[in-house]
Amino acid sequence: MKKIEAVIKPFKLDEVREALSEVGITGLTVTEVKGFGRQKGHTELYRGAEYVVDFLPKITVEIVIGDDLVEQATEAIIKAARTGKIGDGKIFVMPVEQVVRLRTGETDEAAI
Repeated sequence: MKKIEAVIKPFKLDEVREALSEVGITGLTVTEVKGFGRQKGHTELYRGAEYVVDFLPKITVEIVIGDDLVEQATEAIIKAARTGKIGDGKIFVMPVEQVVRLRTGETDEAAI
């Protein structure tokens, strides 16, 4: 099993969710986060005053899936989230040792 964490632009969330649904992903967790990478934030003008926005709003999408779906899921996220501009985000793929469904006690693949 693998855990995929994708940090994406907020307006791409619906497209990513739909793309993952099309490849058979039935559940995901979404978190609103802030951060920066190479783009290093930007300056904005508010009521005549200029200020620096260091941390930009992003969305983290987390899914845990079987090894057989990793390639399809990452491709779906890439196609749905890519704009071609700086700040599109990143995808992290990590191994998962164990999953337990709290309600039933099912473990591993049965619990996904």
